[in-house]
Amino acid sequence: MSNKKLILLTLLVTTLSFHFTTNALVQRDDDRARAAFLAVVPVLKHPRCLNCHANGNFPRQGDDSHPHAQNVTRGPFGHGVTSEKCSACHQTENVAGLNMPPGAPNWHLPPPNIPMIWEGKTPGQICRQLKDPKQNHDKSVAAIVEHVTSDKLVLWGWNPGEGRTLPPMSHEEFAAKFAEWAQFGAACPQ
Repeated sequence: MSNKKLILLTLLVTTLSFHFTTNALVQRDDDRARAAFLAVVPVLKHPRCLNCHANGNFPRQGDDSHPHAQNVTRGPFGHGVTSEKCSACHQTENVAGLNMPPGAPNWHLPPPNIPMIWEGKTPGQICRQLKDPKQNHDKSVAAIVEHVTSDKLVLWGWNPGEGRTLPPMSHEEFAAKFAEWAQFGAACPQ
C-alpha cells in the first residue's frame, strides 16, 4: 500500500472513529452491515490471518496451516515462551528469501485470555467475538476498524514475503468493507 493510500485510509478511519463515538455517521442497515462483514470473512479465514487465529495453543504456518515448527507455543502473553519467543525469529520486517521468517512490528499471537480464535467458527460467531469487549481487549467497533486498517501486523498479511499467498482481496477493500460494516451498524450474520 502506498503511503498516500495509507494516509487517506487512516484519515478515513480517524474520521469514522470520531463519528462512531458520537453516533453521527452510523446509518443502521443490518442487511448492508451483514453483507459487508460476510465479504471480509474469506480474508479472516485465509492462512495469513488464520495461522495465528487458530484452535490450540500454538501458531500455524504455511498456506496449508500446518503446526509451527520448533514446537512453538502461545505463552502467557501470546509472545511464545522461554527461548521460543516469537521475536527470536520474527523481526520487524520479513527476512528476504523464499519462505524465510516473516516479520512485522510486535509479532505475536493473540494472548490466551483473549485468543480471538476463528478456526471452526461461523461468520456470525466470529463477528460477535470481534464485537465483544470481553473477548476483544475492550475495543469499540471503531477501534476494530482502526486495527484492521492500520495495525502493522495486520498489514503484513498483504506483504507476507516470498513464497506466501496473499489474502483474496486487497487490503484497501478489506479495510473499506470493515468500515462499511461499522457505518451500517455492525450487525452480525446469523
